Amino acid sequence: MTPITEEIQIKTACPHDCPDTCSMVAFVRDGTLTRVAGNPENPFTRGNLCRKVAHYEERVYSKDRILHPLRRTGPKGSSEFKQISWDEAIAEITDRWRQIIQESGPEAILPYSYAGTMGIVNMSACDGRLWGRMGASQLLRTICSAAAEAGYGYVNGWSGGMDPEGFANSKFIIAWGTNLSSTNVHLMPIIREAQAKGARFVVIDPYRTRTAQAADWFIQPNPGTDAALALGMAAYIFQQGLHNEAFLEQHTIGWRAFRDRCLEYPLARTAQITGLSEDTITELARAYATSGASAIRLGYGMSRTSHGGGMVRAIVTLPAVIGAWGKPGSGLLLSASAHFPINRQRVKRPDLMRSPDDESPVKWGRKRPRAVNMNQIGIALTALNDPPIRALYVYNSNPAAVAPNSSLVMEGLRREDLFTVVHEQMMTDTARLADIILPATSQMECLDLMTSYGQLYINLCTPAIAPLGESRANIDVLNSLAKAMGYTDPVFDETAEDVIRGALDTDSPLMAGITYEYLQEHGYAKLKTTSNPYIPYAEPVQTPTEAANGEHGKSLGFRTGSGKIELYSQRAQRDGYDPLPDYYPPAESAEADPELAFRYPVNLLSPAAHHFLNSTFSNVESLMKSEREPRIWVNTADAAKRGITDGDMLRVWNDRGETLLRAVVGENVRAGVAWSPSIWWHRDSPQEKSINVLTPDRLTDMGGGSTFHTNLVQFARADA
Repeated sequence: MTPITEEIQIKTACPHDCPDTCSMVAFVRDGTLTRVAGNPENPFTRGNLCRKVAHYEERVYSKDRILHPLRRTGPKGSSEFKQISWDEAIAEITDRWRQIIQESGPEAILPYSYAGTMGIVNMSACDGRLWGRMGASQLLRTICSAAAEAGYGYVNGWSGGMDPEGFANSKFIIAWGTNLSSTNVHLMPIIREAQAKGARFVVIDPYRTRTAQAADWFIQPNPGTDAALALGMAAYIFQQGLHNEAFLEQHTIGWRAFRDRCLEYPLARTAQITGLSEDTITELARAYATSGASAIRLGYGMSRTSHGGGMVRAIVTLPAVIGAWGKPGSGLLLSASAHFPINRQRVKRPDLMRSPDDESPVKWGRKRPRAVNMNQIGIALTALNDPPIRALYVYNSNPAAVAPNSSLVMEGLRREDLFTVVHEQMMTDTARLADIILPATSQMECLDLMTSYGQLYINLCTPAIAPLGESRANIDVLNSLAKAMGYTDPVFDETAEDVIRGALDTDSPLMAGITYEYLQEHGYAKLKTTSNPYIPYAEPVQTPTEAANGEHGKSLGFRTGSGKIELYSQRAQRDGYDPLPDYYPPAESAEADPELAFRYPVNLLSPAAHHFLNSTFSNVESLMKSEREPRIWVNTADAAKRGITDGDMLRVWNDRGETLLRAVVGENVRAGVAWSPSIWWHRDSPQEKSINVLTPDRLTDMGGGSTFHTNLVQFARADA
């Protein structure tokens, strides 16, 4: 009788694109991952995992796992591949790259990646080293947060926000454009704790989300009008004398000019733009200004609109107007990532941004490699010249499914003259169109370090099991490719541990005692902040100039040129923007384009599904069953006009494409708005066309971000 071996526990962390960055425990028996659980010792994630990650073993052992290098043998998209060795794959890739560089220059090669893992090793260190050394085209990785960061930066600089654990001390909480119950689940218990102590929880969103159902008050503005709402709130606060003039005088730039701009948004105009009543706007503004400890949790979703950067910029001014910064339970959280003092120079290695003399980008007419915006990968693959993209290397992403205007993306990926290499865990829509597929490790099979954009804990991802099949981690593959290209820089000998130790090599007091060895033992550590929960911007800081002059600190340390909150931004003006925040109608709207809105009268929003995370979990069978099928929520009045009843299959279309979605009829959206959670793979969508055949590859007003939610469509019964 075979003895039952002991189940061992390994501390690790979730690597995925989520603000929670959960501390995890992996349970392993006989080298097999049997289950995962939350690490109960972590004060933020508290031993709980989201629905997506709670059965992570299903993803690790998915039938879609790629376990060996493959070479395409049939037409692109046929899924006909032959197994080859790693040596064959590396040789074939680098031979093709050298030929392309010889004929067209290194800019004809484009890496495409994003946040399939958010690890310091397998994301951050991999995004520049080889590609900078080669002189390949650079990728502007702007699909998610770039517009919001740009808008936030014009006001506060890229400065970290509130400690989410501080929301427990808030009296008035706004979740603005974020569905916390699906995308930031560990903040919800903290908010419930605040509610139990008397806090009022408000959700502002165009769709009645799961989070809205947990709110004390749900406010539903027209999509894309949040900037007007923020400016109208500020106008009312100024008019009623509810602003904090002492804070504005001492810690902001241009507050009087900003006040004058806000006064251009009286209640009647704000109500007309947002679709909200004047009473709603006044009650919201007054409660926000007078509750004593007001906090905003701001989401990235709203920034994925044509004027998303400007919307975030307008909202970020509100804590300054009431003087919320530097107080317990007060302020705003968009991202906590700026708080982490990781040694980015050691990780990114920008010094490698050069090429050998015989491959220098200067030879091809530019001093530095050109940059390609990842949101316009379809345009890049079908129209870019001087030189055209001849080789694509995809890792940490599935652009065939996740990139906007995906019909154009697929057209580009089907080019027979495009040499595409995909390093992947699963046979995704993109992998099916590859020439060479390389098997990638899951996070359970490799070492990495995780910071977070939604909390203040750093986590070590310790491998729990050996790599499945012949899978290899991103950094190992890119190091092998670099060496095969003949690059002898010592950086390409660095291991994952080397990268992690370099990242932790900082003298910041926030990292005091947080060493590789400490993380090996404990799995996680919170930054060594001056208070717990951390209250940023509570005390003035001394600038280097003030220190040199023997002066006391005067600013709160916001990372702007002035060190203050810049309500009037000269930097924005230099960049070609209005120095003051303002409202602009969405590019696809009746206000901006009446003719387009006449043909396509419904604004379609496509945020994250509850059970998916972009396309990462979209092939996990249990989660697919929970998500059911590609669906679209439509308003009762819009459905009645078109003879649609609940459960009908709808044809949804615009000039970019069309898809089929199952109708859910009700009042969760306003008339003229529809909502379709994403992202289903094309493979698993009706007619193999998912929601992104409809979304635009237009860029945002600032930051070059995505505009998924500025998306006018028409719909009808599929049998009509």
